[in-house]
Amino acid sequence: MSRTLGRDAVFLRPTPRIAHTEYSVSTYHTGLIEATLGPRRGAPDENRRFCDAWDYDFLFGVHDGPVGWNLCGRVTDMGHADYAENGTDRRPAGACPFESPREVLEFDAVREYGLPDKAELVRFYENHYQTQSAAFPNQLCTGGYYKTVISGAIHAFGWEMLLLAAAEPERFARVLESFGALTLHHVEAWAKTSIEVFIQHDDFVWTEGPFLHPDVYRHVIVPLYRRCWEVLHRAGKRVLFCSDGTYTMFMPDLAQAGAEGFIFEPSNDFEWVVRHFGRTHCLVGSAVDCRTLTFESWSAVQRELDRTLALAPQCAGLIWAVGNHFPANIPTAMGQRYIDYLRAHWSRTTPADAAHGDT
Repeated sequence: MSRTLGRDAVFLRPTPRIAHTEYSVSTYHTGLIEATLGPRRGAPDENRRFCDAWDYDFLFGVHDGPVGWNLCGRVTDMGHADYAENGTDRRPAGACPFESPREVLEFDAVREYGLPDKAELVRFYENHYQTQSAAFPNQLCTGGYYKTVISGAIHAFGWEMLLLAAAEPERFARVLESFGALTLHHVEAWAKTSIEVFIQHDDFVWTEGPFLHPDVYRHVIVPLYRRCWEVLHRAGKRVLFCSDGTYTMFMPDLAQAGAEGFIFEPSNDFEWVVRHFGRTHCLVGSAVDCRTLTFESWSAVQRELDRTLALAPQCAGLIWAVGNHFPANIPTAMGQRYIDYLRAHWSRTTPADAAHGDT
């Protein structure tokens, strides 16, 4: 593990091996944690020790500020499905506080939730970043914002009211712009911190792709991102864009708007992403799918590993990850075999424009 290696991958500099990160496994997967570190004892450094043991070079990190929206205004609790072992994180949905699409179309995120004092926000974000960096000295930690535009609308309205309101695209665009204005305020604060890398998270598509007309993405949503990224670029920060679902059709638009890397799930064709952006953008992901790790044979997992390894030399800055997380129901033995195989093959022996060879 190496913070320098993670940084070099983001900035498209040569690395001795493929950089690495994962999501969820260091906190949720008891079987792999105990297989790696021994019996869990609740030690405060357990997460760090696992990240080191699994050779993480990069840690996904975002923060939306010191005060939750639920303390400032209306939000919709859509509940939570089982993810942790034994379903300990399951939560039933609450009632939506919006009774009609009309209420949604009259909504203004800045008016509802307010803008925190900028200087206090800068201090909060700087302290958070320094705390994370001290806790994980061997990984590149990031700044970032989660509820950017669509994720903010989901959190506020829930899916049903969001989709009903979106049927009036011109009025709904003004609602989305209010989330963009709120996000910009937080981005301006993040830009004044000492972070090197910023993750702009927004779950703006579904697994099947866009759920709104493409023009809404290109003429409303992406321009809101651009305003944020102009601020970050002026401050010398590197911008990585992250979304669940399949968004390859918008990657050219995002790149033109200023995204310098993409964090993505395996529903996005890894070969397509590498072919179009491997030499110019940092890529955080792989062709490995958590469903293959969970439900299929080792040979199927190995095919996805090998597919990624074959394409990796075409990437100037690849950070390997199972892009749709590493849930607790992946068999422990499969997880161990995965990381052992990856370690045995991730050394870089060829330049970014050469063909893959055995390692």
